[in-house]
Amino acid sequence: MTSSGPGGPTPLSIDPTCRIEFGPGRIGQLPALIAATGHDRAFVVTDRGLRAAGVLGPVLKALDAAGLEYAVHDEVAPNPSTANVDAGAARARAFGTAAVVALGGGSVLDAAKGIALLVGNPDATAADADDLWEAADGLPLVAIPTTSGTGAETNGFGVIEDTAACRKVYLGHPSVKPRIALLDPELTLGLPAPATAATGIDALVHGVESLASRGANPVSTAYATQAVAMVSRALPAAYADGSDLDARAELMLGAHLAGQALTLSGLGLVHGIGHALTAHTGTPHGVALAAVLEQVMEFNAPAARDAYEQVARAMRLAPPADGDWARTAIEGVRELAGTVDVKRPLRTLGADRDMLPSIATGAVADAVTKNNPLPPDHTQVLDILTATY
Repeated sequence: MTSSGPGGPTPLSIDPTCRIEFGPGRIGQLPALIAATGHDRAFVVTDRGLRAAGVLGPVLKALDAAGLEYAVHDEVAPNPSTANVDAGAARARAFGTAAVVALGGGSVLDAAKGIALLVGNPDATAADADDLWEAADGLPLVAIPTTSGTGAETNGFGVIEDTAACRKVYLGHPSVKPRIALLDPELTLGLPAPATAATGIDALVHGVESLASRGANPVSTAYATQAVAMVSRALPAAYADGSDLDARAELMLGAHLAGQALTLSGLGLVHGIGHALTAHTGTPHGVALAAVLEQVMEFNAPAARDAYEQVARAMRLAPPADGDWARTAIEGVRELAGTVDVKRPLRTLGADRDMLPSIATGAVADAVTKNNPLPPDHTQVLDILTATY
C-alpha cells in the first residue's frame, strides 16, 4: 500500500485506462465510437455461442444502420490458444485496416487484443508473446464485454494458452489497450446463472486481490473497494434473476471498476493458481478461482489483515466481536460463493492428484503471483491445492 513517510507520499504515475460508455442501449453508439478511433470499417471478433444466442445481432444492426463496412470473425475458442489467435489475425489482415470490435467475455477480449496486435506485426505469431511488448502498434480496439467479471476491457494484454507448453502466456502491448469500453448491461440479460456466477466471482476476486496486492495504491484501493461493494451486492440478485436489469447494470459497472483496480495494482496467488489450473484442465476461469479463493485468503491473512478488513467492510459484514476482520472477510466470501453455487473440489474439475505438483509449479512461476502479499513457495501452493482437492 502506498503510504506517506518521512519523505512524503510515494509518487504515482497512473495512465487513464479508457473511455467508458455505460448504460442500457449504449450499443447504438457503436458507429460513432468506431469513428472516434479514426476508422470507418470494423473487424468484429466474437464467438459462435454469442452469435447463436443473438447477442451479435444488435451490434450488426447498429453497424448496418450506419452503413459501416465490417467483417465478423466468430471462431474464438473458450480458452483461446496461440493458434486460435494466429488464425484470427490472418483473417483480420486479409480484411485490411479497421477498428477491432471485441464482443464477448474475457476469452474474446483477450484474443481480440492479440489479433489487433498481430495485424500490426505481420511477421509475428502469438507464440512470440514474450517478444511483442516492444512491437509495432496494433489496430485500435473497442471492447464490448458481454459478461460482468473479467475486466479485460481495462488493459492491453490477453491471457492466451500455449498448448505446446501447457501454460498461459501474456500477449499484449500498450497500443491494444481498448480505446473505448462500451458497457451495455442489456447484452448480459441472457447470460445463464452458472456463467453469471463464475464471471461475477472473477470480478470479486479482482477486487479482493487488488486490495491485498503488493502493488496496491490509493487509486487502485478506491476502485477495488467500490468494486467489492457493488459486486457483492449485485451478484446474488443477478444470479437469482437474470432479467433484473438494475442488478445486471450494477454488476457490470462493479466488474469494470474491479478491472480498473487490477490494472493499477496487479493481482495475486488466486489468479496464479487459476491460470495454471485452467491451462492443465480447461476449467472456466472463474470456477478455477472460486476453487481456491478462501484457502489463498487464509494463507495470506497474516500479511493482508488491513486489506481483508476493507473487503469485509465493503461487503457490509457485521463487525466481528473478536476483531478478526480477516476471518470475517473469508467467511463472507465463502457465503457468497455458496449463494451462487460456484465452488468445486479440484477433483471434480479434471485435476488428477498427480497433476497437482505441475499446477503448483505453474502458479509459482506466473507473473501475477509476484504481487501476492506473501510470496509462496512450491510446497505452500501444493498444500493449498491438496486442501482443495
